Amino acid sequence: MAGSLWAAEGNAEASKVNKQEISYSFGMQYGGFLKQNGIEIDLAEFNKAISDTLAGKQTMTEQKAQEVMNAFRGEMMAKRAAKQKEDGEKNEKLGKDFLEANAKKEGVKTTASGLQYKVITEGSGPKPTATDRVKTHYKGTLIDGTEFDSSYGRGEPATFPVNGVISGWTEALQLMPTGSKWQLFIPSGLAYKERGSGAKIGPNATLVFDIELLDIIKAEPPKPVTSDIIKVPSAEELKKGAKIEVIKDVDAEIKKQKEEAAKKPADPK
Repeated sequence: MAGSLWAAEGNAEASKVNKQEISYSFGMQYGGFLKQNGIEIDLAEFNKAISDTLAGKQTMTEQKAQEVMNAFRGEMMAKRAAKQKEDGEKNEKLGKDFLEANAKKEGVKTTASGLQYKVITEGSGPKPTATDRVKTHYKGTLIDGTEFDSSYGRGEPATFPVNGVISGWTEALQLMPTGSKWQLFIPSGLAYKERGSGAKIGPNATLVFDIELLDIIKAEPPKPVTSDIIKVPSAEELKKGAKIEVIKDVDAEIKKQKEEAAKKPADPK
């Protein structure tokens, strides 16, 4: 892909970006990758490898380089797994302590699943079912107040299926009358569990949501299955003015006619 890109650009006019800027841009990209992934390198050896490669005088074979990278990748994966486990255990304890204290606060209710909620405003509309879609406004934070998502911030409500979100939301939405505003306190087991989500929601994180249920969008009833046959003309026939035809199921049509005839009273003699 890169080769074809450079080949295509080579046929264009000369680049208006100077060599120093291009060099610095490459350095920024590599440096950003190393920093983001917490990779420490020997900068002198890194620069030497670039110089040697450009000159075609590498002191390491491709096979050796691949072996080194595979071993390094394995080490990085092991470190990440250990960090994930450590963070998960820490978040689990913090979440447990938070929920235990929160359950004693005025107005906070706890369901059998461990979900906690507080009614800010009680609506008077119907409650959604698991198969409905709902329109909501919400803000999500960690227990330390760090915001990770907000429909308010995006300036428009979010619409989604009730059974298409984390289980804590699915449970709470079916308890909420439309027009309500609740605050939810969701244990990690009813949220993203040990996997976490994105850069801000770590493993086993307990989540807090402010949520407004604005409207219920009822699921559309399934359309009736038809046994009609659609006849599509060929391209040549279409050029001559032919149109797509819907051909009724003959057997069904005959059956319908017989049923209608049976309902009519016999002619008096």
